Amino acid sequence: MLFNTQVFLLAFLPVALFGFYLLIDRPALRAWWLIGVSLYFYGYWEPRLLPLLVASILLNWLLAIAFVRWRFGWLLPVGIASNLALLGVFKYADFFASSLAAFTPLEHGSFNIILPLGISFFTFQQISYLADLSRGAAPRYGLREYALYVSFFPQLIAGPIVRHNQIIDQYALDPRRDGASQRVAQGVLLLVLGLAKKLLLADEAAEFADPIFAAVGPGVSVAPESAWIGLLAFTLQIYFDFSGYSDMAIGLALLFGLSLPVNFNAPYRAVSVSDFWRRWHITLSEFLRDYLYIPLGGNRHGQARLALALLATMLLGGLWHGAAWTFVGWGALHGLALVAAHGWRRTGIKCPDALGWVLTLVVVMAAWVLFRAPDFESAAWFYASLWPWHAGVAVTGLDSLWVLYVGALLATLGPTSQSLAHEWLRPRRWQAVATGVALTFLILAAGGLRSEEFIYFQF
Repeated sequence: MLFNTQVFLLAFLPVALFGFYLLIDRPALRAWWLIGVSLYFYGYWEPRLLPLLVASILLNWLLAIAFVRWRFGWLLPVGIASNLALLGVFKYADFFASSLAAFTPLEHGSFNIILPLGISFFTFQQISYLADLSRGAAPRYGLREYALYVSFFPQLIAGPIVRHNQIIDQYALDPRRDGASQRVAQGVLLLVLGLAKKLLLADEAAEFADPIFAAVGPGVSVAPESAWIGLLAFTLQIYFDFSGYSDMAIGLALLFGLSLPVNFNAPYRAVSVSDFWRRWHITLSEFLRDYLYIPLGGNRHGQARLALALLATMLLGGLWHGAAWTFVGWGALHGLALVAAHGWRRTGIKCPDALGWVLTLVVVMAAWVLFRAPDFESAAWFYASLWPWHAGVAVTGLDSLWVLYVGALLATLGPTSQSLAHEWLRPRRWQAVATGVALTFLILAAGGLRSEEFIYFQF
């Protein structure tokens, strides 16, 4: 069930909201209602995978209860390792086996393991809780609060990655508390903005990116103008696709009186790679910083240790995105760029923001080729296609590039969704009417346009 479909917007969401507000004076029941509709939402995709999510929630909660009660120091490391093992089996078993077979006489046939939706996200959330519990930075939660923390449907499939201390305390708050009407208005506006990003920008950009990347492969390249159009299209597609999902997730949570953390802040305006990672997929960046980079030493043990910590963090961050060496390469490119940026800062020479912005965008766009290409050889041919003197086949049907021009302007110069929701939105009738008309149009468009899955659903 996609956020950008009529079955979600016209059936699931109204029922979920109706039941929630019907039980508004019964905090425990409204929480169980949200757990129930969230599990239904997850099982709608593939009912056979629902027991995995339920078992993961129960086992991690029981592990936390056992640790609080008996204080066995080995329990939480075992729990974290078990979560990583679960992720390893479902997401990386084929990858590791095929990689081993490539360097040994062994042969490997695909295990045909179905990748559970959102496994990377709900696994990371539970790891963060266990890690905080082990260092005394998290309390024991009841099953109801913990189950809702993990399963809450707006962020279950593709984030934001929410920490326990960012959301669980909100469950006890009355949705009718001060600011309720403002939260609902902001939620509807963010839902509209997210839908618009997905349907009108990301999916339209995919019409250019998909055929161009599909046309490039080992020994096959495209003309430079086609390659640049494809790269720009994917650069915009992945941003509007994922930030659109995040807007919708945050907006949907606000409709239930809950606030999720911001996940994007105009990343294509970044003036350094470090700045980019403070703006792109913010909750993942913070997770990797707090649970990987800092434990590896961070910037506390000299430049060599810092460089190794950055590279290891970004390599594993790349692998988290997908079970392929191209994702590792994508992470490595960003890791090297971050190391170079730290080295430049040590010189004390100020890089002009305009130049920093250009260099950052070059690095980010170059890395997106590895993120999108199916293998390194295809990526190499795509890189070759970008050079102006390269001779390749021109991809036809690339007319009406307006969506790319509009998308580029919005991504670099336009206001962020959060600024519109929190600064622009006022209790004015014309804004309410405009938002309602836009939502109606987008719901109708969702029925007439092809429903593309969100890119991050595969992670």
